[in-house]
Amino acid sequence: MRNNWWKILAVALLAYTLTAGLLLDAPRLPILNETIRALHFHVTMWFGMIIMLVVAVVYSIKFLRTNDLKHDDMAIEFTNAAILFGVLGIVTGMLWAKFTWGDYWSGDPKQNASAIGLLMYFAYLILRNSLTDVHQRARIGAVYNIFAFAAFIPLIFVLPRLTDSLHPGNGGNPGFNAYDLDSKLRMVFYPAIIAWTLLGTWLSSVRVRLRRAERKIEDKLINAVS
Repeated sequence: MRNNWWKILAVALLAYTLTAGLLLDAPRLPILNETIRALHFHVTMWFGMIIMLVVAVVYSIKFLRTNDLKHDDMAIEFTNAAILFGVLGIVTGMLWAKFTWGDYWSGDPKQNASAIGLLMYFAYLILRNSLTDVHQRARIGAVYNIFAFAAFIPLIFVLPRLTDSLHPGNGGNPGFNAYDLDSKLRMVFYPAIIAWTLLGTWLSSVRVRLRRAERKIEDKLINAVS
């Protein structure tokens, strides 16, 4: 039970995020109105994604230093969790954009940059799956993962600020903190970030155990044949 406290916390925070995010009173901001509730899902999922990617990069570096496949297991599965949150973040963002900007996809610089960033990570998965040697796949995947993250961060955080963008905090638009004085949003926003991060960690840990179990079975079969 002691080792599972964070899983219980994840379930509790997720339940709180879903209920409070949808039912708690929200500030009636111009244009946004009730759609501001998407902040607790769209933005917080992307925060969780960034945290997952940071963890993946750390384990990619650890693999390159040690050549230990257990670090590669962590890197690939945290990246998988990050990609999942990235896709969900884009989908929820598209729904939000439909109600606030009038279209699911308006060609906004941050929308385009986010899509390009996800495509880079889809390419990472394709590259890994195209390689058959386990250690070669891990080494090339680790190097790609590090450079992909180094390109991803300026792509979604820096470049959209240099041009016109509909997103808050980009292209001269004020960020949420500039005009949001309602603390009720923060009561859900920050717990939601923790909730999605814990969920991503949970999903990654389960996938890592499955990956390692499959590798043990494969090793036993190879040893039995040889």
